[in-house]
Amino acid sequence: MNEQKNVKEIVKEKYAAIAVSSARKCCCGSSNNKIVNYTIMKDNYEHLEGYVAEADLGLGCGLPTEFADIKKGDIVIDLGSGAGNDVFVARALAGDEGRVIGIDFTDEMIIKANYNLDRLGYKNVEFKFGEIEDLPVEENFADVVVSNCVLNLVPDKQKAFDEIFRVLKSGGHFCVSDIVIKGELHQGLKESAEMYAGCVAGAVQQEEYIRIIGKSGFKNIEIKKNKTIELPDEVLTKHLNKEQMKEYKEKRTGIFSITVVGYKS
Repeated sequence: MNEQKNVKEIVKEKYAAIAVSSARKCCCGSSNNKIVNYTIMKDNYEHLEGYVAEADLGLGCGLPTEFADIKKGDIVIDLGSGAGNDVFVARALAGDEGRVIGIDFTDEMIIKANYNLDRLGYKNVEFKFGEIEDLPVEENFADVVVSNCVLNLVPDKQKAFDEIFRVLKSGGHFCVSDIVIKGELHQGLKESAEMYAGCVAGAVQQEEYIRIIGKSGFKNIEIKKNKTIELPDEVLTKHLNKEQMKEYKEKRTGIFSITVVGYKS
């Protein structure tokens, strides 16, 4: 329990600092990473309807709204909503007749998101403070739940997906982009990956991730997109010998971003 609390406090402090500075230099895919100056995880949002540049802090690892099948009038929840990037894209899909709620456990991110919302003037969007493992939402409430590179940072992933299941309506579904591991990474490489891309710190094996989702009760679980997270060669050569380097390059082991969907029957 103490270890989980420490992880959450570290994450909260990190994201609070990002919100305050508005600098794009976080674990999950910043294009202004001061260590490597290399876009590790982020996907480009700029072509999407509803995109708001001020809400994009470069913290994602995918485009969950791309496969979320959000329809006009849907109630959508975004977990770990940050400055509102995915919320505003989801709102464009749900339309004026829909409703989108962003949930984050960092006060500073909520403040920044509400600042962006005030400028946009949307009446069907709101941001709530809350923990993903204990969502401030009633059961059977949402049509769709989305999340972008956040659940891997949650210590109790089973509880997180249990909560997603609880708040979804019967027939509802989720679509999340997240970081997973395939194969056993060399310890030195894993530690280095954490330094360059902190979102790896809480990542689990892909098979375990899918098992957790199924245990929560979801059906028709499907990985819609799988993207390799490329680490620079200068990182790999510090920790891998030639054989290990070849194995990693052939993708038998590595760090991946997946976008996955699941349905509540």
